[in-house]
Amino acid sequence: MEIVTRFAPSPTGYIHIGNVRSAIYPYLLARQNNGKMILRIEDTDRARYVEGATELIEGTLEWLGINWDEGPIVGGPNGPYFQSERMDIYHEWARKLIAAGRAYADPTTPEKIEEYRKECNDKKVPFLYRNYRPDNTPEWEPGIPLRFKAEPKPYSWHDEVMGDLSTGPEVLDDIILIKKDGYPTYNFAHIVDDHEMGVTHLMRGAEYISSTPNYLAIYEALGIDRPKIVTLPHILAPNSNKKLGKRDGAKSVTEYREDGILAETMLNYLACLGWNDGTEQEIYTKDELIAKFSLDRIQSSGARYDETKLLWLNGQWIRKIFTEQGADALYARTLDFWPKSAEKSTDEYKLRVLSIIYDRLKTLSDLRDMTGYFFEEPTLDLDMLVNNKFLKKLSKSETEDLLKKSISKLSGLEQWNADILQNALNELLAETDKKPAELFSLIRIAISFAPFSPALNLTMDVLGKETTLARLNTVARAL
Repeated sequence: MEIVTRFAPSPTGYIHIGNVRSAIYPYLLARQNNGKMILRIEDTDRARYVEGATELIEGTLEWLGINWDEGPIVGGPNGPYFQSERMDIYHEWARKLIAAGRAYADPTTPEKIEEYRKECNDKKVPFLYRNYRPDNTPEWEPGIPLRFKAEPKPYSWHDEVMGDLSTGPEVLDDIILIKKDGYPTYNFAHIVDDHEMGVTHLMRGAEYISSTPNYLAIYEALGIDRPKIVTLPHILAPNSNKKLGKRDGAKSVTEYREDGILAETMLNYLACLGWNDGTEQEIYTKDELIAKFSLDRIQSSGARYDETKLLWLNGQWIRKIFTEQGADALYARTLDFWPKSAEKSTDEYKLRVLSIIYDRLKTLSDLRDMTGYFFEEPTLDLDMLVNNKFLKKLSKSETEDLLKKSISKLSGLEQWNADILQNALNELLAETDKKPAELFSLIRIAISFAPFSPALNLTMDVLGKETTLARLNTVARAL
């Protein structure tokens, strides 16, 4: 049997990291088994539809390297892939249920339904619409809600992650299949679509477990086989056991991308947020994830979101790309992340800067804050100099003398490269009898006025002799 998975997001706004993980697992399972993955856009909730959201979904998947075999853009034999274009299909299946006596048109007004609900609340009993099922129902046609006619009984099923589950008849109800506007609900449409498209593995969040008995009843009433059910654990907020939301600091995938998180990082992090292969490995390429992924290693409990871990992992991927693919490969990712002052600099110069600072980056956007002094004169801040924990022990005259000796030593260099500069700095340490923390801090701050910088000899090499000496002399005059 060919394994067929699907990702079926709703175009209702930004794409959350939880949504994306619901695409990663189906993708990995399909690729591992030479199956196929379908992208289907569930756009039947017209009140929440957001213009441009579909393109955002497609762009995010393409950025992550998650390519779909059927769906928008690529087409396929089971289209259309937008639910709003499949209305005739849903209505056809709805009429099968009506003919079987398992669905009915419901003319009850929302106000009357609310009365029923209030009555149950007052009696402190669960509200089940099947207890208020109308006696005389009209013939169904679009414009009247269509409800499923439940036949309450126990259900049991196997979940590939949660194991064997069961429930009593009390949870079965007459849920709405087709809304008043003629569009199907998720409860009905996804069942029809998954069957028509041959989906074999249904992966979705734990919030759908409570609704599963109603879905099983619809499969049964339609006389169709249900796919394997794979429940994905919730992504939990950092400091609580509730499901992660925007209020917990989680951003859209687009925001993470704009902040300089790499696609490889996001794929790696989200795949491991609820799954592991039983080893201590933390960094996975896409090919490694495809090879090692398995349903039985998806955890049943919630997975806690940890942005600190995400940033650490991104730093690891930045270094991995630099060392394994080369400086040019990493540089190609950085083009939108340099400070504005770098606009007039050459690619060659920026590449040199990147080559000495890449191992300090957590995100690509760190380049904006960490490299400004390579492209423009830093703001003179003598307080930063005299209050430095290593330099405040020195008197003003000692600081001036140390700076002048440094200028004299560096001015006499006929060649200017990282190795020669390191030798000169080591000689200065011996000549001045100062500790590296004192001498190097003085020179580093004087040429950058930044909280930190790459190795001093590398920084001076990239800045060049003229700029380095000019900045040291500016500070000497200021002192």
